[in-house]
Formats: sequence, C-alpha cells, structure tokens
Amino acid sequence: MIRVLLADDQALVRGALAAMLGLEPDIEVVAEVSSGDEVLPAAHRVNPDVALLDVQMPGRDGLSAAADLRRELPSCRIVVCTTFGRPGYLARAMAAGVAGFVVKDAPPELLVDAVRRVHAGLRVVDPSLAAESLAAGANPLTDREQEVLRVARDGGTIADIARLLHLSAGTVRNHLSSAIGKTGARTRAEAALLADHRGWL
Repeated sequence: MIRVLLADDQALVRGALAAMLGLEPDIEVVAEVSSGDEVLPAAHRVNPDVALLDVQMPGRDGLSAAADLRRELPSCRIVVCTTFGRPGYLARAMAAGVAGFVVKDAPPELLVDAVRRVHAGLRVVDPSLAAESLAAGANPLTDREQEVLRVARDGGTIADIARLLHLSAGTVRNHLSSAIGKTGARTRAEAALLADHRGWL
C-alpha cells in the first residue's frame, strides 16, 4: 500500500482527494491536514510514503512545508497539487526537493498516476507548466528583495518596511528600486503583484 498524507486548507477539496485516492486498491490516505504547520507533525506521526501538498495554506505554505519534510523525512516523496500553476512555484518546488507538481484541474487519473510514479522514484511535472517555466526563466530577485516585496505587498510605508525587517529606509528603497527594475514594474505595488503572480514570492 502507498501511504499518503494530504494537506489542503479547503475541506471540500481535501475530502474529494481523499475519497478519490481511497478508491484505489494500492493507495491509503493515512492523514489529512489543513495547514502547512500541521504537515511535519502529521508526517512524523504516520510516516507516509507520499505527501500531497497544496501551495497556499494557512501558516507555512506548502513549499516551505515540503522543504522541511524533505529534510526531516527524506524517504517521503512529495507531490505539489495546486490551483496556482505558476512557473516560479514550480522552480521553488523543485529546489525544495519535490518529486511531482500537478495542477488541480488535471484529470483525476493523472493525479493518481503521479502518486504512483513518485512513489516508484520518478518525477512528474505538468507538461504545460514545465514549458511555461522554461520560457519564464529563473527568479531574478534576491532573497532580500523577495522579503522586502512580501512586506511591501501589505501596503506599508518605507518606514514600516524598514522597521519590520530591521533595515534602514535607504536600504529598503534600494531593494525596492532593484525589484521594480527586475520585474519591469512601475511601482512597488505593481512589482509585488507581478512577482507574486509569477510565483517568485
């Protein structure tokens, strides 16, 4: 049996995935959680073969949870299953050691096949997303630029951002200016929106 942990904050989606996977004779859903913070404790408790994680969840996001899971339970293979098929998310998922990346509007049999294939040691990536990711290229933002844009996304002033990140106002301005240039945006709000849409944040 392939033991699966499901993590998705939408109860209806999580229940549907559990029911669908539960119909398969060789797959057993051994845990269901609704936030990224619950992934690691649940995985330690049930020791799954495969973790099926959403990207956007309360607490830690699915990509951060995936990195933790790979570090602490390397035998567990990870499939990201998300509504948000963004090229930047795919790149971050691969960097975190994720073995599969599928979008939720894929046919059910593709998700079941992805679980079996990653369990067998293979990689599975949505082909259209892989092509889009190659076309988009790598994330040009530095870690600090990403951090500044994440805080700027909430609409704070330069002083607010500086205080939250323990930086000088001038340093914040420099990082924002660089991020605006790299995203091709006109304002910091637009830069944050573009970077978020591309999955860079």
